[in-house]
Amino acid sequence: MQWKIPLADIDFGPEERAAVDSVLESKWLTMGSITESFEKAFAAYIGAKYAIAVTNATAALHLCCVVAGLGPGDEAIVPSLTFVATANAVRYTGATPVFVDIAGKDDLNISYHCIEKAITERTRAILVVHYGGYACDMPSILELAREHNLVVIEDAAHAIGSELGGIKLGIWGEMGCFSFFSNKNMTVGEGGMIVTNDEAHAQRLRLLRSHGMTSLTWDRHRGHAWSYDVVDLGYNYRIDEVRAALGMVQLGKLPANNERRRYLTQVYRDVIKELTPQVVVPFVDHDGISAAHLMPVLLPGWINRSSFMEKMKAQGIQTSIHYPPIHTFTAYNAEKEKYFLPQTEDIAQREITLPLYPAMTREDVFSVVLALAQALVFA
Repeated sequence: MQWKIPLADIDFGPEERAAVDSVLESKWLTMGSITESFEKAFAAYIGAKYAIAVTNATAALHLCCVVAGLGPGDEAIVPSLTFVATANAVRYTGATPVFVDIAGKDDLNISYHCIEKAITERTRAILVVHYGGYACDMPSILELAREHNLVVIEDAAHAIGSELGGIKLGIWGEMGCFSFFSNKNMTVGEGGMIVTNDEAHAQRLRLLRSHGMTSLTWDRHRGHAWSYDVVDLGYNYRIDEVRAALGMVQLGKLPANNERRRYLTQVYRDVIKELTPQVVVPFVDHDGISAAHLMPVLLPGWINRSSFMEKMKAQGIQTSIHYPPIHTFTAYNAEKEKYFLPQTEDIAQREITLPLYPAMTREDVFSVVLALAQALVFA
């Protein structure tokens, strides 16, 4: 379908094409010098000592769970209102994800109080998700983690460039994971990054992303090694030079694009308050600086969401849902009955994600909200 205003769009231009052409001309396509440069630039941007590029954010989360020592018999606390990869990464290790509720309609992030209630003698880690690019209550969560000797892993897939207390998200916990999927604030198609300030974690993450090998093809190409040992059970989670090159260009565009997203988000808030005050906009008074990845709103409870989305579609406006709760999925169905997550289940039935991307204009935002107002009348 040809959307009048799509949900998301990417900022690609001649710079990205030139970066890819340069890699192709070099004839070195697998992980090499461009990847190393991308990692250094990303670490500097986030303020981390180490950055490890991987093939996607799911791989990043999995590696962090392995390095955190999760395994059979262990539990990791996660929100249910997130993409399924957050919980899947825990299950890949044999550990059990324990779902907890969100804070409420004004804050769709994991609830600190619900985390506290969910901790048992089997809990080993907390995976926080900065929903839409808005920071979780990291000071309180870290204090709780220290008290119970738990590892904190940040799923910062939405939060590239978000800050809390002047510190970028991703380096509050022991490890942070970012996504470069095609709908993210910076994209390479598929790709991810792990950041950490722990040298031992960084060394093991690098081993694990490439089969547990002590040297890489790039090392041998440069004459730094001629053979290798395998010292850990690793994976093939490497990124490649083409995507790393795209990442370098996209990283340079990120600050301005994030600023544009924040501006458009404020326009949305102002216009929705004026034209459709019955629609709730979460995170209005949230602490920190957001990357403004998503524009979530909550419909009134009496609105049929499916009908509403069809009315928006008829007007050429693409919308989405973030997210169907993980604990309600068929693959997690055995877990559903043991969870009481009233905030998650209520908000998951009412949430709609509106279009948001840097190339949108102020007029586009007005068009979306006018369509929203009309859809509310007829849904």
